[in-house]
Amino acid sequence: MSIPPDALLDAADTHGTPLYVYDASELDAALARVRAAFGDARVYYAMKANPNLTLLRRLHGAGVGFECVSAGEIARAEHIGARGTQLLVNGPAKSDAEYAAGARLGATFIVDREEEVRLLPPSSRALVRVNPALAVSTHDHLATGAAGSKFGVTLDQAPLVLDALRVAGHTAVGLHVHIGSAIRDAGDFTAAFGRLIELRDVTGPLAVLDAGGGWGLEADLAGIALEAQRAAHAFGAELWVEPGRYLVARAGHLLTRVVGTKRTGRNFVLVDAGMTELLRPMLYGAVHPVMALWDASERSRWDIAGPACESGDVLARDVDLPRPERGQVLAFGDAGAYGAAMSSSYLTRSRPAELLWQDGDWSVIRRRETPLDVWAAEE
Repeated sequence: MSIPPDALLDAADTHGTPLYVYDASELDAALARVRAAFGDARVYYAMKANPNLTLLRRLHGAGVGFECVSAGEIARAEHIGARGTQLLVNGPAKSDAEYAAGARLGATFIVDREEEVRLLPPSSRALVRVNPALAVSTHDHLATGAAGSKFGVTLDQAPLVLDALRVAGHTAVGLHVHIGSAIRDAGDFTAAFGRLIELRDVTGPLAVLDAGGGWGLEADLAGIALEAQRAAHAFGAELWVEPGRYLVARAGHLLTRVVGTKRTGRNFVLVDAGMTELLRPMLYGAVHPVMALWDASERSRWDIAGPACESGDVLARDVDLPRPERGQVLAFGDAGAYGAAMSSSYLTRSRPAELLWQDGDWSVIRRRETPLDVWAAEE
């Protein structure tokens, strides 16, 4: 992290907590790592990871396209000026509004089932999402390429759907595969790409192979890229990739203040952020690095719990911390992806502000909600 601890404390003091902060230099560095590994592959950012408009504009300015999975995400992309080949419209249950907006903007659709062919707007460009039916090294809720997943068509169905697209007058651009998020074992990608290559004799050459994303933050990116490039070469295809979490996770931190402590069957540090600000630990057991922005000679191990009246509202377990006192600040790392994006107004909690650290200074890129903002649509 390149943001000095003093700057984090200043942000917390000035703007309050819970607070999301992002490091612009790390966002740029993550994109540079992707491009260094994947060469001239076309990069589409999976917007669901973090849809903040300031971050989207920064990526758009760097030549990145966007993968959208809702009408709202398509609207965000249009709002910042993205259209045409810069847009992918994905999702297993697209609405009429999503088809219409995608067609109006000239987006490429990712077809998730055979029935969808007849739902596409006339003369659409489309990729066919293939489910390679693999057991992958991530949480079950993140395994989109598993046999029991709701995503994609089977390997046997893929050539039939490509043919159906052509018969219906659409442009069948190629194949798409995305096996999950936070994949720990790079071999999972090798296996997935290998299963796609088996289709080469049936499909013939393709214009595009979209290798998705889902790479763990510690993944062998160069090795994954090499396997993806081999698969694309097998089809004579241009390679596209869709990083989401990889681009933004390490750029973000969630700052939260200590409210108090208690010792029962466990030692608890109670903080002002919880499941409404950071759902990932409760949703799929995600573990985030935690940094205490204070020091003390006495240290012990603590569970870090939020304010919600929910037993699952625990952000971290068994964390070694200096002795905590009310008002001190903790920073949860790797929080730039699916942190603010998944925050909610459950319990009429106001969603946190978001700041960007750039050139040694903070800028507000999302103001903190007020209770009136939360219930505005009800009046």
